[in-house]
Amino acid sequence: MRKGMLTACLATLLTLLLLIPGQIPNTPGHLGSLVETMLPWTALAIPALIIPALVRRSPLAVASLALPVTVWGAVFGSTLADKSSPGGDVTIASHNVNQDNADPKGTVRRLLASEADVLALEELTPRTASVYENALASTYPYHYYEETVGLWSIYPMSDVHALPLPIVPWTRAMRATVETPEGSLAAYVVHLPSVRVNSTGFTTRARNEAFARLTAELHGENARNVVVLGDFNGSADDRVMRPLTRRFASAQTTAGDGFGFTWPSRFPVVRIDQIFVKGAKATSAWTLPATASDHLPVAARLDLLPRTPSG
Repeated sequence: MRKGMLTACLATLLTLLLLIPGQIPNTPGHLGSLVETMLPWTALAIPALIIPALVRRSPLAVASLALPVTVWGAVFGSTLADKSSPGGDVTIASHNVNQDNADPKGTVRRLLASEADVLALEELTPRTASVYENALASTYPYHYYEETVGLWSIYPMSDVHALPLPIVPWTRAMRATVETPEGSLAAYVVHLPSVRVNSTGFTTRARNEAFARLTAELHGENARNVVVLGDFNGSADDRVMRPLTRRFASAQTTAGDGFGFTWPSRFPVVRIDQIFVKGAKATSAWTLPATASDHLPVAARLDLLPRTPSG
């Protein structure tokens, strides 16, 4: 075999993977979803191919690597750019606080530093919910939580209720209308079931079924400004999320700076904590400093569509 041919073939395969990840079948083991979730990390394959190409001094191998480098840059270059802009009417934040959080009061201090107008929390427990409620009370006079999810706001809230996701045994979603001075904002707080990578593949059944129920609820939402935020246990690039991402914009994708990875907090490799908006436009999006949770909090600044003359 011509020297460098193997590296050239691998570079071509990597290029195809970057260009058409949607062509990878999702069975068995939801491989397609897993690849789409981890696709940014294909960048690590490039130096792994460059080193043997340089060692073997193969012009063919070195030249072939221009393909995946160029395509990776085309696919993810805009993600790395800062897309934020000035302005915005309301700041929102979301955090999976971790049911085993050993320092909920310290977590609250970090979250208060964000000066968010609206704050969503996921993975509350009977032990910690009252701690968050009491610690946030002086800043957020309006709040609602049920079992594992809650919403705190400096503005009044109406039409507040839990959302049933029957495939899970406890409340993992809720909806509220936040009445800001600039307009109403329908806010959905979500904590979809966890996923795992094991010997059977990428186990996503419970998450996918809960997500389908959520999107069915959102289909009937007619508010002018809508935000869906929380722990989705999935990347916005996962094909399963397309029923949502076709109608809602990811704040991080449209107004963030970089990938905004959130999990695990010590060395984030994937963004599973999301803020999606419809009607409203994100002007900036970012991750907040780490807390005692295994997730990083996320935040965004939103420009709201104004109220209609009739309301």
